[in-house]
Amino acid sequence: MSCCLRFWSRYREPGHISLNEMPQVTLDSNKMGPDCVIVKGGKRVCGTGAALANAPIVQNKAYFEMKIQSGGIWGVGLATVKSKLDIIPLGKDSQSWVLRSDGTVCHNDEVLHKIETLPGEGDIISCSYDHVELNLFLNGKSLQCPVTGIRGQIFPIFYVDDGAILDVAFADFAYPPPDGFEHIMFEKNIL
Repeated sequence: MSCCLRFWSRYREPGHISLNEMPQVTLDSNKMGPDCVIVKGGKRVCGTGAALANAPIVQNKAYFEMKIQSGGIWGVGLATVKSKLDIIPLGKDSQSWVLRSDGTVCHNDEVLHKIETLPGEGDIISCSYDHVELNLFLNGKSLQCPVTGIRGQIFPIFYVDDGAILDVAFADFAYPPPDGFEHIMFEKNIL
C-alpha cells in the first residue's frame, strides 16, 4: 500500500463503507421454493420453484434484467414475500405479477396481457418499476404491456421449471435502463 493510501485509510469517517463492503442485490436463498437452486453467487436460478431478490424495491425507479440461459417454463416479475414460492407458474395468486414463458402477463390467475413474440434462449427480459407501473422489455425493446395496481413491499421474483435456467442482473446491465431508472438499492444506500 502506498504511503498516501495508508495515511487516508486511518482517517475514514465513522460509518464509511468501502465499495467492496457494500451489500449486493442477489437472489435470496432464504426466500426461495424448496426445490429451487440458486448458484453463481446468487445470480442464477434453476431447478423448480421461485426465488425472490434479497432486497425490496424501495427507490422511486428501479430496473433489473434476466437472461434465458436454457428454455423451459419460467417467469419474471414482482411479488410480495407472501407469494407461494413453490407453486408454478406464478401469477396465480394476488401476491405476484409476472411475465410467463408462454407470453402471458398474469396476476391473481388473470391474464393481463399476451405478448406476440415469445422470448427464447439467449433473450434478455428487463423490468422497470416506479411504484405505479411495471414495464417489461425484450432485448431492450418495450413489450407495451404495462402492469398497474401493484401493492405492498415488492421484490423482483424469478421462477423456473422443466429445465429452465435464468441468469439475473441487478447491475452491469446488457441494455441501458429507461431514463431515470437504475439498479435496485438497499434502503440504507438510498439515505
